[in-house]
Amino acid sequence: MPTRQPIYDSDSTAVMEPVDTPEPGKHAERKPRKKWKIALIILLVPIVLAGIGLAGGAWYLKSVEGDLDRVDAFDQVPEATRPQKEAAAGEAKNFLLLGSDSRDPENDGGSRSDTIIVLHVTKDQNAAQLISIPRDTWVHIPKSADGKHGNTNAKINAAFAWGGVPLMVQTVEDYTTVRIDHVALVDFAGFKEIVDALGGVEVDVETSFTSTHSLNANSIRKFEKGPQEMDGAAALDYARERYAFKDGDFARIRHQQQVIKAILNKAVSGGVLTNPGRLNSFLKATTNTVSVDKDMNMVDMAMDLRHLRSENLGFYTSPTKGTGMIGSQSVVLPDKAKAKALFTAVRKDDASTIKSLAEAK
Repeated sequence: MPTRQPIYDSDSTAVMEPVDTPEPGKHAERKPRKKWKIALIILLVPIVLAGIGLAGGAWYLKSVEGDLDRVDAFDQVPEATRPQKEAAAGEAKNFLLLGSDSRDPENDGGSRSDTIIVLHVTKDQNAAQLISIPRDTWVHIPKSADGKHGNTNAKINAAFAWGGVPLMVQTVEDYTTVRIDHVALVDFAGFKEIVDALGGVEVDVETSFTSTHSLNANSIRKFEKGPQEMDGAAALDYARERYAFKDGDFARIRHQQQVIKAILNKAVSGGVLTNPGRLNSFLKATTNTVSVDKDMNMVDMAMDLRHLRSENLGFYTSPTKGTGMIGSQSVVLPDKAKAKALFTAVRKDDASTIKSLAEAK
């Protein structure tokens, strides 16, 4: 689909991009690429139910649920190491949303997790908080199930390379003390298709910049400050750019959060739910894009979360002390005291405390 502003003319040519994080340990044998990115289906499915009615929506979701890929997220996570639920949290749910940028030439089989989000849905199911953990956050990574990796400090995204989803779950639970109920991963290319299925989204660009790793044929895309209508390729370039900013990955996290909210707003207000053709394209793009854990039931989840809307979402970043060097690696230094307080509030389903701690400077 052409974009609505000439500045965003694009094609689907992918561009390889160097990264500054070396592959931990021994490189894995090359496998067919799988690409994961921002996990939107957790928030989008309830919108579908609300729009086409509970009974009809449930039937429709059941018919498309079989198209979802499933992953073994918890089988290799030792139960003895897992945090327990707080009684005060009641039926609150915690999702781990993962993604990676397949443009990394060392990213074999989706082995690098560039997007890490803890999504907490409150026990009354009317609000949610999304807390991004920067991929270079320096944490303790437990030993992998095969015993060959881990049991050391490293960048948090090394957990995915060393032990896949189970080790990432274990690492995030170890760092946050929050028990993860479900996991979702989304294909990067499919993210583009989701936006295009919606007919584009509007994003308020915080500052003008030029991306030099764009999907455009010449690898260049210019973004001007202010509200912009973006197609899938432009939104994807916006959400994954980091080299154009002094604060790098922190800027990318902000932009990812902007695009997630823009997609939710467009899904509600853009006529998708009342247009059978567009709705079908939207759901097809979503289910083709998403992998979830084996136990996630999309119909039950949609019934539980059908009242959730973008205005009830809080977008935050796990507290840090900025960046620094550990050996030869540039890392994000976690603010352990503030992070502990924040995730304790998540564990207790204390939404007001989450907001105040996350927004504190």
